[in-house]
Amino acid sequence: MSRFINEQDYFHGKADCTGVLLVNLGTPDAPDASSLRRYLHEFLSDPRVVEIPRWLWYPILNLAILPKRPAVSAQKYQQIWTEQGSPLLTISRQQQAAIQKELERRFQGPVKLELAMRYGNPSIRDSLLKLKAEGVRRLLILPLYPQYCAATTATTFDATFNELKRWRWMPELRTISHYHDHPGYIEALTQSLFEYWNQNPRGELLIMSFHGIPKRNLNLGDPYYCECQKTARLLAENLNLRSNEYRVTFQSRFGKAEWLQPYTDKTLASLAKEGIKSVDLICPGFAADCLETLEEIQVENRAIFLKAGGQAYQYVPALNTNYRHIQMLCDLIQQHTQGWAETSSDWNGQMLQKQAELTQKRAQDQGAKQ
Repeated sequence: MSRFINEQDYFHGKADCTGVLLVNLGTPDAPDASSLRRYLHEFLSDPRVVEIPRWLWYPILNLAILPKRPAVSAQKYQQIWTEQGSPLLTISRQQQAAIQKELERRFQGPVKLELAMRYGNPSIRDSLLKLKAEGVRRLLILPLYPQYCAATTATTFDATFNELKRWRWMPELRTISHYHDHPGYIEALTQSLFEYWNQNPRGELLIMSFHGIPKRNLNLGDPYYCECQKTARLLAENLNLRSNEYRVTFQSRFGKAEWLQPYTDKTLASLAKEGIKSVDLICPGFAADCLETLEEIQVENRAIFLKAGGQAYQYVPALNTNYRHIQMLCDLIQQHTQGWAETSSDWNGQMLQKQAELTQKRAQDQGAKQ
């Protein structure tokens, strides 16, 4: 029995195409404790996510965290779950459809797009196999994380490479590591804020909250903190904000270790006590709204600010399916697939079909199985 995934359905002259794999972090299948337990087990077992020796971490995970945390997390997911299911998955599907439509407009050749979640479903393995079945011979991996982080971007590449190394015939491969300073990304963020402020009263202060990581990771060379700061600086410059008109903070810490500071929740509490009555908060590290934005930021952190004395708290939604966001992601894909046949202006479907027919005939003449 072969250890590799073989090309049993391959035939000579089969049409090739370019594929793009969009990857976001993940979501449980349902907002219940059993689904959260499976999801958290996969997520927290990743050595890229928790960089603690396995002999020390696994007892903590299996004896202290997994027996209790799933039920608590399930209650939070229940607050944001919709009739369509997980907001993150629903929005990601909408992004996939919008990007696919735009790529079909831009490219003459076939470019197939699949969505995957690093943890949960649809899995990276299943989505790669779908692309394989479509005849993808050139593959671009696009993690939907603007800022590179080993715990998000790198683990996406790990999972992709671990699957591809099982294939007998691997595709050409390209990856996108980050787009934290892409002009289209900064412009999309800028315009989303202007549009929000045109429809809502503007707060005294803009908070740019990014997902946190342990400070130790920064000291070990992870560029995430620096890329967050650059995103914030470029966005502030585009908005013509002075240094006292915005703050950069970090949310979603886990465990007792020191994480990147200042912390979002503590900053909000201190600002209210200092007399700041209204804030606007945006999360420039999230391509789609999810638990961390819809529950932690929009619900928990709002309550913290108001309880401390604040009066007005507004969360500016993630870019989601914003037109400029979709165009920027398509620009990224177009940039990183240059030189591949299907994305070239010289692509000729009729000529390739004739070549495929000739290939099939030659193979038949030589006795190849069809």
